[in-house]
Amino acid sequence: MSRTLKIATVQMDATPAPTPQRLERAARLVADSAAQGAQLVVLPELFNVGYEYHERNYSLAEPINGQTMTWMKAQAAQHNIHLAGSFMLLDGEEVYNSAFIIAPDGRTWRYDKIYPYNWERAYFREGRSTTIADTDLGKLGMMICWDTAHPDLWQRYAGKVDAMVITSCPPSMHQADLVFPNGERFKSTLMGRPIPEDAHFQDKDVEDQAGWLRVPVVASHGAGTFRSRLPLPEISVAGILGARSDLQQYLKEAHEAILEAGYARFGKIIDANGNVIARVEHDGDGFTVAEVALADELPQPNAPQPKMRMHPLGYIAIDVVGANAVVPLYREGVRRQWGAHMAPVDPRTKIWMGIVASVAAVSGFVGYVMGRSRS
Repeated sequence: MSRTLKIATVQMDATPAPTPQRLERAARLVADSAAQGAQLVVLPELFNVGYEYHERNYSLAEPINGQTMTWMKAQAAQHNIHLAGSFMLLDGEEVYNSAFIIAPDGRTWRYDKIYPYNWERAYFREGRSTTIADTDLGKLGMMICWDTAHPDLWQRYAGKVDAMVITSCPPSMHQADLVFPNGERFKSTLMGRPIPEDAHFQDKDVEDQAGWLRVPVVASHGAGTFRSRLPLPEISVAGILGARSDLQQYLKEAHEAILEAGYARFGKIIDANGNVIARVEHDGDGFTVAEVALADELPQPNAPQPKMRMHPLGYIAIDVVGANAVVPLYREGVRRQWGAHMAPVDPRTKIWMGIVASVAAVSGFVGYVMGRSRS
């Protein structure tokens, strides 16, 4: 015999907006989800601010007792639900992208994003440990967005959870354009190679891993159009355009170039067989609710773990080259915003030092993400 759990996954337009406005929008979605019987409501990653690469991110981090956590606890209590979502957490000398699950009685479980997605490492540092929230609903494993592309994290939860909770908001970077003021666009590639349509890590990969773990998985998502300038723009543009004869022209406009991408329909609820049973089908703010079955005993994988569709070069470009290149920007930004004591040098964090290393890192990183082919 199995138990059942009614889950809501929430999608929000990810265009940045003031936190009070975004919390007001989220409150309507939470109330409507609870009205349909949801026991667990999952909000997107950074639901309280939206998603963008911008210096203002350093000022958007909140302490654990700030307005967003206060709001989450109030919503969970008011609607008698477990509520999940992530925000930039100011914790001592560091900033993290932290997901929380809040119980109606105020109990709280925290998970820090372990794999910031390349440019994100300019705004928060990486976490170290996985989290299993031992709630009244069951044992819930937690991940944030790009973490789900990493088989090692799924392995850590194998045989230990009743369900997985993923709070996320990834733009479709595999289909992104770099747009210059004159209208020219350069299409994303994988180091010059076409990127398969199913390469997005929250497409088929999450469904495969759910089926392997044999537990339900809920993933929230963003919507709208992602538009952002990039850290280290001159080096980024050089990496995109390579040895073009007109490179200097584009370097002069690097600070005005915009990375632009859409959001796919990856706000979904997946059953223990890896089948999508509910999905947010429209753009903009919305949600969907579905009931899933939880096994009486913690399920164990009974087959080899499925491989991810991401090319190995992608992990090198994003997790090693790109992330390490922007770590110094994180240190500079949080110290400028919060004081010189912030972001102490951690010997466990691999930082690529020197001008040559930085140039090579960012060039290779952006070469992976954008390539040199024009749309």
